[in-house]
Amino acid sequence: MAACPQIHENEEYHKRLNEDSLMHTPEFVIKPRSHTVWEKQCVRLHCTISGWPEPRVVWYKNNVSIDPMAKPGKYKVVSSYSVHSLEINKCDFDDTAQYRVSAMNSKGETSAFASVVVKSRFEMNHPKLFLMRTLNYGVKFETNIVEKFGVSFGREGETLSFGCSVIIYPSLQRFQPEIEWYRDGKSHGDRATLTLSHLNKEDEGLYTLRVITKSGFETHSAYVFVRDADAEVAGAPGAPLDVHSLDANKDYVIVSWKQPAVDGGSPILGYFVDRCEVGVTHWVQCNDTPVKFARFPVTGLVEGRSYVFRVRAVNKVGMSHPSRVSEPVAAMDPADRTRKGTTRTTKQIHKNKTKTKQAVKYTVATKNYVVLSWKPPGDKGHEGVMYYVEKCVSGTDSWQRVNTEIPVRSPRFALFDLAEGKSYRFRVRCCNSAGVGEPSEPTEATTVGDKLDIPSAPGRVVPTRNTDTSVVVSWEASRDAKELVGYYIESSISGSNAWEPCNNKPVKGTRFICHGLTTGESYVFRVRAVNAAGISEFSQESEAIKVKAAIGGGILHASPTPPYGITVLECVRDSMVLAWKQPTFIGGADITGYFVDYREVIGGVPGKWHEANIKAVSERVSELKENMLYQFQVRAANMAGVGIPSLPSETFKCEEWTIAVPGPPHDLQVQEVRKDSLVLLWKPPVYQGRDAVNGYYIDIKEADADFEMWRGVNEKATHKTFMTVCMKEQNKHVIFTVDLTTLNKIQQAICFFLTGTAEIVVDVDDDGVISLNFECSNLTADSKFVWSKNYMEMTEPERMTLETKGNKSKAIFKTPSEEDLGIYSCFVTHTDGASASYTLSEEIIPLKTELAVELLEKGRVRFWLQAEKISANGKVEYVFNDNMIHQGEKYKMNFDKNTGVIEMFMESLGKEDEGTFTFQLQDGKATNQSSLVLIGDVFKQLQKESEFQKKEWIRKQGPHFVEYLGYEVTPECCVRLKCKVANMKKDSVALWYKDGREIKVNEKLDFSEGVLTLEIAQVTNSSTPLKIQSTEEGIRLYTFVSYYNDELHVTWHHKDAAIAFTERIKSGVVGEQLWLQISEPTEKDKGKYAIEFFDGKGGLRRTVELAGQGEETHTQLLQSAAIRVREETAESPAELPPDLAPPTLFFPHAPLNSEPQSWPREVGVLGVLQHPLVTRGRFKKKM
Repeated sequence: MAACPQIHENEEYHKRLNEDSLMHTPEFVIKPRSHTVWEKQCVRLHCTISGWPEPRVVWYKNNVSIDPMAKPGKYKVVSSYSVHSLEINKCDFDDTAQYRVSAMNSKGETSAFASVVVKSRFEMNHPKLFLMRTLNYGVKFETNIVEKFGVSFGREGETLSFGCSVIIYPSLQRFQPEIEWYRDGKSHGDRATLTLSHLNKEDEGLYTLRVITKSGFETHSAYVFVRDADAEVAGAPGAPLDVHSLDANKDYVIVSWKQPAVDGGSPILGYFVDRCEVGVTHWVQCNDTPVKFARFPVTGLVEGRSYVFRVRAVNKVGMSHPSRVSEPVAAMDPADRTRKGTTRTTKQIHKNKTKTKQAVKYTVATKNYVVLSWKPPGDKGHEGVMYYVEKCVSGTDSWQRVNTEIPVRSPRFALFDLAEGKSYRFRVRCCNSAGVGEPSEPTEATTVGDKLDIPSAPGRVVPTRNTDTSVVVSWEASRDAKELVGYYIESSISGSNAWEPCNNKPVKGTRFICHGLTTGESYVFRVRAVNAAGISEFSQESEAIKVKAAIGGGILHASPTPPYGITVLECVRDSMVLAWKQPTFIGGADITGYFVDYREVIGGVPGKWHEANIKAVSERVSELKENMLYQFQVRAANMAGVGIPSLPSETFKCEEWTIAVPGPPHDLQVQEVRKDSLVLLWKPPVYQGRDAVNGYYIDIKEADADFEMWRGVNEKATHKTFMTVCMKEQNKHVIFTVDLTTLNKIQQAICFFLTGTAEIVVDVDDDGVISLNFECSNLTADSKFVWSKNYMEMTEPERMTLETKGNKSKAIFKTPSEEDLGIYSCFVTHTDGASASYTLSEEIIPLKTELAVELLEKGRVRFWLQAEKISANGKVEYVFNDNMIHQGEKYKMNFDKNTGVIEMFMESLGKEDEGTFTFQLQDGKATNQSSLVLIGDVFKQLQKESEFQKKEWIRKQGPHFVEYLGYEVTPECCVRLKCKVANMKKDSVALWYKDGREIKVNEKLDFSEGVLTLEIAQVTNSSTPLKIQSTEEGIRLYTFVSYYNDELHVTWHHKDAAIAFTERIKSGVVGEQLWLQISEPTEKDKGKYAIEFFDGKGGLRRTVELAGQGEETHTQLLQSAAIRVREETAESPAELPPDLAPPTLFFPHAPLNSEPQSWPREVGVLGVLQHPLVTRGRFKKKM
């Protein structure tokens, strides 16, 4: 041990002799390990760190640095010869945290993490209690991510940190949410702030922060870009990336990598692969000449040793920086690697020669090597089986054994000594202790050379505006590309011809958001494809695009979202008519068309997609096969491009429809969404059936309701393709369907949210010109006003003039006549559904308000509406469920012709009153009507509120509470109960009850204020007799106190001497129970035990005698123990203070005269309102 400092000093001396070659960032040789410990125990976290210069080490708790001097004795930090430790003394619950150790020197910084969980010994037998404490007693959390990180840019070798501020409500001191980080969908850490030390291009990607609580999770994502570090020689290429082992055996490792995006301005000539044995720092170059193929077999390895690899790129200017080092890989036979760490079972070896189960096939084939693979033989003779590989030049029958010295044990093998351009065949023989088996079937002839071609250039590149600093670039994929790694995108300011990479890590999709662009500049883009064979030619340059926010104020996706709800409207032998719903988000520009793809489904297995190139909302897909099953997908297109396809449809059979009933209606839409009504529109079925369609039925249900909750809206079929649906449910998601009178088949549903809408205003100017006016407050730059008559769009109306200025549109009648009668509606595109309608009839009574309902005092129900103007000859008919109703005992009507208010009153609602109420108005030739539908949950809720209002009115006729019973604690620690009563009379009497028994109060009622109070004197503390209980560990002594808090001092005594607690004798508190546990009791444990309490004001002592004769075991001790209890207290042991007497009214689970330990924690008090209190050192209401 004395030689250790000398050895360490000698190592430091040699390091200083050659600092430049040995300086490197800190690395963890041994990382700290997580621990779970009991309370009061100590825990030590330790790690071993290498690095030169010697790193500075700092410990953190929940990302807050630990200062041992701030809490002397709590933490102890030790560093000795690269070994660092953190010791935490006497752990408690607050020490449960995530600990981080950070090592930093001039070359960089690295961190490692470990968690410490502190558990209570009581929770060992009560796991549910631990779970409740961890989840904070069932609190529902609301998580908000603020100060979000945005798109970040870094350079190789730098350190980048980013994170978010998380606000969680309610804020609990000991609650910590779970944090998860993902990069490109893969887990990447669990810290609130993510630090990427010594950036590499492999770190580039989409980073997502997920904050998880038991109530759910919230996420935020942003992209991180990593640029190449400055080259040592100007013009040298960027470093390769993603170096990893593709295949490994006992004498070779096939290394694979990805080509860099930056070639330095000159084509990359090839790559050099370096290897380093784990545990040393000496790198060896594996190839003398650069290789262009992004895979290379490294040979000459020592079996059983582990290696790491790196790759460098070279062009005519110079060499790149080395790539990030690969993960270690052992030079080992794959069969040994599989069996390593497992227990082998011995089987009988059958003396049979074995043969491979399946023909040999090529796994990898290049000009440098060929990798063969095969399946091992069956169970017979499989134990101890090995293989010989044989080759033969094509055209000959001369087979040569390749591995003549040692057979291989794994079912794959790499060959390196093949002549490029020659054609070979291969076969494999099995051997075991019984001998060599028959050869497998030979492979097909293959010519040695690179089988993988460089991919073709990508197709048309389309840029789309996104934000003020980014552009969405999409392109057509390379055709027939094999083993595609991804694409590189480059950008250039238009006219400069200076190209910069947009990504330094290949992306696999055909769409990418290029960030970091200059606002207002025009850019062009080009794309290249990458695979192991190389990088393709550039695509054609895109059209120039000016960087600014996209249509709609900077939307993230300018192309439309997928359509949905694909259905078949008609089917004949070789074609189908399809319909689908418009995308929920159209990208801020009009849909210019749709593209439909179809695929065959044979035996439940879908085939390849085929384009149909359809550009209509519903169209026919032709050239299909009769009786074949098909699936369809649809893509929408606008000026930004073609969106992603929809989900595949259900499987449909292409067969001619011959049924008598018609096909389903389609294109169900919702307009004019008001607070209590909306308008449904649909299109008639394409397939009419044998007879013409004679009507439609509408069904409705709430979105979350079960299928059985569908209910009809109209009792009689409507022949129109639109309907106004009156509803009382506001702010609810509902779903509608349209059924035919001859077809009980549900059409696609529409889900929407009931809101309000502006209305069309009718105006007549001084010249008698009639116009319809509509105003929309939420227009966008591309919004248009679309006017319709009877819900048929008026493209070029002959009898009207349409004018639009700003956010107002007007439809002016030229020469009004009977031809102009009908329903006029206006719909605004590119909004959230802004629309309205107006019915222009021959003679109509205008209404200020539609029929509505409200509740009055005593629960009375008022139906009412108001007409704009009505003469003295006006009449009203009241209709309920198509039946006339009249003035009488149940209905009270009122019609004020001066104000136009029409009312109907009902004292209450019964089950028979569910249905539709209608007011029909007539004033000369002018008519109008308004209906209100009260059915289902709407009617039940209104009926319930009416009954409640009636009961509330009856209750308020006598004394009643306006402020319910509450309490307050006075400075003298007394409890004052207080409530306020209204409608008090001179003969009113207030009675107070406690636990069902009346108590006398010397307080006079204050009739002017109506405030009643009751004061309870200060609560005193007490305890139950000290008792003994048998446990699995030994003997437990316990008592219950009326309340327990931190101010109560407790002392245990044995034979009048204070007890020294050990692992065998322990004490604790559970709720109001104080206990002493004696494990494995002996003769010495006999005698008198006592417990003393002191709360700062008074003391209390309880004793118990523990005696027995000749106890030899724990069970015998418990059976023969004689207990003598002697009370030593001045208080009466028979009962507790009066203010803590056992409750007798509100807690049926607590029997009368039960032992105190079975009492609930509450003490019941009954005044004019039941109001239990909690007596535990403080008071709180139990709601």
